[in-house]
Amino acid sequence: MNEAARVLRLLALRGETVAVAESLTGGLVAAELTAAPGSSKGFRGSVTAYATPLKEQILGVDGTLLAERGAVDPEVALQMAAGVRVRLGADWGIATTGVAGPEPQDGQPVGTVYVAVAGPGGESAGAAGAGKVASLRLNGDRAEIRRESVRSVLELLSELLGDEHSENARAQDTEQNGGD
Repeated sequence: MNEAARVLRLLALRGETVAVAESLTGGLVAAELTAAPGSSKGFRGSVTAYATPLKEQILGVDGTLLAERGAVDPEVALQMAAGVRVRLGADWGIATTGVAGPEPQDGQPVGTVYVAVAGPGGESAGAAGAGKVASLRLNGDRAEIRRESVRSVLELLSELLGDEHSENARAQDTEQNGGD
């Protein structure tokens, strides 16, 4: 089972949904999720905010943060994930931002990528809810960096979803497959 199918299965087990905010991946995360059968049950939609001003205007990323640090920043990734989660009415938001190349951006070298997940977490968790950011330093050409960014953000969400319900998910898998 690929990572997108795994994420969608875990979301279905929980009765939850995901929305995607993408920059360097340009819609590839949404494409990967929607390629899986039954994706409409867990996938709410996506925003491809490729231009930096759209991250503020559409996703609600802090303009001062963008002005001071640029779009390739871990806090920007987390705010993108939190923003798409709220704006598209999903339980979970995931985001990608980074430099796929061929040139550096915002003083960051090619291969610098941040992927983030924001999810439900109660009042004390703040706007992002349960949030996590992964900092990546990827090698390869533009296509390889983008592909690895897609895989990494889906894996990050899968880990967070699986941490809480892995026993329950395994039990249901066993029941569905008739195994032991």
